[in-house]
Amino acid sequence: MRRRDLIKGIAGSAIAWPLAANAQQGERMRLVGGLMGLSENDPEGRAWITAFEQALADLGWSSGRNLRLIYRYSEGALERIQKFAKELVGLKPDVIFGSNTPGVIALEEETRTIPIIFANLSDPVDTGLVPNLARPGGNVSGFAAFESSMAGKWLEILREAVPNITRVAILFNPQTAPYAPKHIEVLRVSGTTLGVATRAAPVREVGDLEPTIAAEGREPGGSIIVMPSNFANVNRASIISLMARYRVPAIYPFRVMAKDGGLIFYGASAIDLYRRAASYVDRVLRNENPGQLPVQLPTKFELIVNLKTANTLGITIPSAMLSRADEVIE
Repeated sequence: MRRRDLIKGIAGSAIAWPLAANAQQGERMRLVGGLMGLSENDPEGRAWITAFEQALADLGWSSGRNLRLIYRYSEGALERIQKFAKELVGLKPDVIFGSNTPGVIALEEETRTIPIIFANLSDPVDTGLVPNLARPGGNVSGFAAFESSMAGKWLEILREAVPNITRVAILFNPQTAPYAPKHIEVLRVSGTTLGVATRAAPVREVGDLEPTIAAEGREPGGSIIVMPSNFANVNRASIISLMARYRVPAIYPFRVMAKDGGLIFYGASAIDLYRRAASYVDRVLRNENPGQLPVQLPTKFELIVNLKTANTLGITIPSAMLSRADEVIE
């Protein structure tokens, strides 16, 4: 009897094991598409994706187990953005993650039903992506990195760092920064208050950068505010190099730009926004309605001063600014 019980027990275990394995393997695989603004090999973009995926893993979503992630990299090209938006929507994912304003606009034009969660956008209300922050409705929500009032802060910080500036050019690409008019208006008002003349400096391609930056370097008192956009981030090496060549002080919207040699960065922590965006992807995957998730603004800001660049430009950064900076690059 004991022998028969043993054989039955072994047989029962043999049957139960594959059933348990099948139960684990039967967990539904979810598909998340990502439309990214930078190139696949860009170290900054990779850091953002790593933060996003780690936050998803912390919430129980592991690639290959219950989650499949598919990314498309637009590298700042509008034709690629539109192509990849259509491509991702055609895959019918559970959620699409978008990381720049033109990309999310293109995604929304392709679908009003698939949930879209974003991070690192500017002014989602002004660009028409959502009607209001508290109750966006529709299929789009997420975490904004910039809103127009920040533009005034950029000018304040730049003038504190370089008190002798008398004018500032606002560098932006109209195609990748549709929110530019609101930022420019805020800067015009701030400039009047601070006694700094402002001018819009639209650039549509890389070849437009040099004459625009050179114009600010010809006479003393010139400076530049680089407006946030995918164009600026993709072409950051050229922008920073030209600022150095023509000795133009500038403030930048992305942390990596100060790390790569730009004078000053002030803005939201992109890493923090990508981590927080993962929480909304998680909630949508657990059947929450994106239209009921409020669009959230940044809660973590950083100030980085590149003292090495300041010394090269002959600028003495005030000690008060250095003391409150989150990082000083020497």
